Amino acid sequence: MDKTEMIENFNSKIKRVLISEDEIKSAIKEAAKKIDESYDGRPLLLVSILNGAFVFMADLCREITVPCEIAFMCASSYYSGTQSSGIVNITMDLKQDISGYHVIIVEDIVDTGRTLNDVVKLLRARNPLSLRVITLLDKPSRRIVDFNPDMALFEIEDRFVIGYGLDCGEMYRNLPYIAEYDETK
Repeated sequence: MDKTEMIENFNSKIKRVLISEDEIKSAIKEAAKKIDESYDGRPLLLVSILNGAFVFMADLCREITVPCEIAFMCASSYYSGTQSSGIVNITMDLKQDISGYHVIIVEDIVDTGRTLNDVVKLLRARNPLSLRVITLLDKPSRRIVDFNPDMALFEIEDRFVIGYGLDCGEMYRNLPYIAEYDETK
């Protein structure tokens, strides 16, 4: 497959744009403003769940004006397809003591809720001063466990989405918007 065919194949899987780059930027500015108001003068740690939330985390932390630290965890229940495996695997854990911080977990999407439910339990046991979850996307119709994020920038229907850090087989993370993935092509 030559470069042109690769690009055509890549683009053919983008069914439609659901959330534009401008809509994402605007929602992030509003979320950062709320975080600034809530955590001014308090020790704040943003914990990004890799790999999907890295783009959201980068843009969010640049909009936050109060001092904060960042850290990363890797937790997943998707391995190569479009369906959750149902098994949450923590492949990279935090290395620091979080007991002196107000922790905000930064996630790309809450789907079944399994991943975040497990991560929240793990981090709560480490006694942070407070623990909240902010997600770019929330898909409540797919929830399997009783879990809801503290803040969701967008609620979406049950569609497999790509872009802005979200992938399918590690592709499409670089799209500056959220799109519906076309599984039929």
